[in-house]
Amino acid sequence: MKNLICFLFLLIGSFSIAQKNEIKIISKPISYNEERVRLSLEYLKDHHGLVQKTPVIVPKMVVLHYTAGGTVESNYKYFNKTHLENTRNILKKQSTLNVSSQFIIDRDGTIYQLMEPNMFARHTIGLNYCAIGIENIGSKKQPLTEEQVEANAQLVRYLTQKYKIEYLIGHSEYGVFRNSNLWKESDTKYFTGKEDPGKDFMTKVRQKVSDLKLKDKP
Repeated sequence: MKNLICFLFLLIGSFSIAQKNEIKIISKPISYNEERVRLSLEYLKDHHGLVQKTPVIVPKMVVLHYTAGGTVESNYKYFNKTHLENTRNILKKQSTLNVSSQFIIDRDGTIYQLMEPNMFARHTIGLNYCAIGIENIGSKKQPLTEEQVEANAQLVRYLTQKYKIEYLIGHSEYGVFRNSNLWKESDTKYFTGKEDPGKDFMTKVRQKVSDLKLKDKP
């Protein structure tokens, strides 16, 4: 009887830990239609030098972004479009494929999944073929929240357990990979400066996942 009681306590303790580590992700898929598939395969070939039959990636890094404004719904509607809007001339010259990300996180920390993490999304020049993108609702004038810090840390931890993630960077930090073996971009002039999601935000997220020992440079 004593052994049975000890076993039950251990079982309850394990269940409590599992509950604590659970992450809630709401599925909110954007359209990954035949045209997006075609353009994604074209992008993988033209920009990353990869000829594939399906637009899948082998994730090695997570890139954190902010949306520079809007709401989950407005950004969802934007990402859901297959083609880039005409005003984004620099990006459109490279490909008409719209930008997107695998996840988006609201200001209250709610996590939405827009596509499977190992599906191709255009969000970080030179690294799309191996990077999972996490967009956060916010901007320089609307700093990201503590709830988003916690949600990003939980999501990074979840993704690191699911895939062989080695790197965690902010969008503003992606330039350090330009001279590394990870960088795959056929157009040497195709590069844009970024400042998202902010140094303070990255520091806070990294502190929460420091045990994972994810790298921030090649």
